[in-house]
Amino acid sequence: MFRNVTNVGFTVLAVVGAIVLMEVLLYLFLHKTLKFRKALPIVLIAPAVIGIAVLILYPIVYTFVLSFSNMNLSNLRVSSGLSHSIGQFFTNIANIFTVPILKQQYFFPILLRTMLWTAIQVTFHVSIGFFMAVLLNRPMRLRGLYRALLLFPWAVPQVIAVLAFRGEFNYEYGYINTILGYFDIEKIRWLTDGVWNFIAVNITNIWLGVPFMAIILLGGLQSINPTFYDAAEIDGVSKFQRLTNVTIPLMKPVMVPAIILGVVWTFNNFNVPYLLNQNELETTDILVTALFRAAFLEFRIGFASALALIIFLILLSISLILLKVTKPDIQFQSEKKRLKEGETL
Repeated sequence: MFRNVTNVGFTVLAVVGAIVLMEVLLYLFLHKTLKFRKALPIVLIAPAVIGIAVLILYPIVYTFVLSFSNMNLSNLRVSSGLSHSIGQFFTNIANIFTVPILKQQYFFPILLRTMLWTAIQVTFHVSIGFFMAVLLNRPMRLRGLYRALLLFPWAVPQVIAVLAFRGEFNYEYGYINTILGYFDIEKIRWLTDGVWNFIAVNITNIWLGVPFMAIILLGGLQSINPTFYDAAEIDGVSKFQRLTNVTIPLMKPVMVPAIILGVVWTFNNFNVPYLLNQNELETTDILVTALFRAAFLEFRIGFASALALIIFLILLSISLILLKVTKPDIQFQSEKKRLKEGETL
């Protein structure tokens, strides 16, 4: 054990030393050799740029390269038959739509399930989160305590929370089935039945995702100028009309990015669908878990890389559509600007 700690310590010192040496050499090259005036800012951001390039850009580029290959478990090297070609890329793309991604499930049923999963999650996250944000935005006692409790599901590590829910969904000892047993109701097979497992996955992720959305929307509500509500009250506008004509339009700059992030994160959510699907039910898998199984359980690396590109294009298209559809009302924004200018005068 002591040897392992020593090795880790030497590794950390080596990495820190390499970074310091790189910084010094880069500064001397830019400042002394090239006489560059802004050498210091470039030197300070260089480690972050290199880290992003190594941890983000390189995997993306390498995935794109692998999508042109026929890499699998039997041909990991060129000597064993590995090849890269445009023809192989189109073969991988065609196989995504014609060959089962899993043992039995094809692309389009998994895509529809993923879209359903995303729609359910984002709808519940936004609606419940907005409702809780409105409640917590009102004056009340112990409001700070309620906000802290609201953050609890989001603060718990997701893997731990999912494993705890997996225990609660146990057929014999789970809390829900225990309660059903007290009322002589048939127990539910949460982890072995495809439909109920999908429902269990949705319940778990709703519990995990609502707090984040509620906090984001609460910040948006607190940024709204109270004078808008005062003007609406003077005009005799009802509470529902204030919600639809004042609150929601003013919340669009906050809600649109939150919804887009929610769509992307939910579409690519791996932990919840994978960890709760311990029996590997194909009727519960979404695209990212199917991608994982194709890449790391069946070792169809080239095929899975092409599938990753398809998933990226789908998410890019959804994000662009959401930005187009939910674009803030220009007339309302100009009216808001006019009111602010009137307040200033």
